[in-house]
Amino acid sequence: METFDNKINLNLESASEVSLKGFIALIEHMDPNFHEEWDALANLRVAEPEKGYPTSVFRAFLPNNPVSVGDSWQIDDQGARVLLSQLQPNPNLDMHIDAGDSRGLWACLRAYNDEFADIVFRIHAAFALTDGWFTPSQLAGHLVIDRIKKSILFFQMRVPEGTWFDVNWKKHKGDSGFSTAGGVCPQIELHGGTRDVLQETEFTTSITREAAEHTLIQCFYKSQQINWVSLEKALEISQAQQKPIHAISIDGAEGVAKA
Repeated sequence: METFDNKINLNLESASEVSLKGFIALIEHMDPNFHEEWDALANLRVAEPEKGYPTSVFRAFLPNNPVSVGDSWQIDDQGARVLLSQLQPNPNLDMHIDAGDSRGLWACLRAYNDEFADIVFRIHAAFALTDGWFTPSQLAGHLVIDRIKKSILFFQMRVPEGTWFDVNWKKHKGDSGFSTAGGVCPQIELHGGTRDVLQETEFTTSITREAAEHTLIQCFYKSQQINWVSLEKALEISQAQQKPIHAISIDGAEGVAKA
């Protein structure tokens, strides 16, 4: 990805309150259908449909030092937990089931000009329910800052459409382990402010949303830092550089990495 030298400070000092609306829609699909058997999941609803926050809460999403477009930094746990609690009252950022590289809260500066800054972020969290856990694939979103007024113009945090969640349910009190299932929920989201505030905005420096999201996923998974190529491309490189090919099969899908 292209790198940028210009660094900017990002600050929030407004005394105004930011109102966020929260949504958790009814679960539409699970395999197996725990949402029909487990009361805590069947009754899963947003904890607070609307809540106001001081602007200072959103400082958790800002870097401590000047940053360039494409730079990433860790989000402060405490501020993120305050917002996550609007969805469900028991958010957990330590991940009760963890493969070792999926924990974290990361943000990336996507774009800015003299007036606005657009920050993209990704959070991995789980929510404690009665007798189990509810774990979305991710909570992703962005916030738009008015750099002049040092205020929040728009904030959105949601589980991306079409992505799965996992649940771990202790079906019986005496069980030593959990039963596991996956499903899809049409909407899990917090948002507030003016959604189209950046429409037709021209930025001084920017990267695409996709590039920012790729930067973020690399913060979570070391495998994403590998320069993966197709089998055909790997054969071309192998012949040109006279190097062997290393093939890795993951869950039946083959991936080829450059040696």
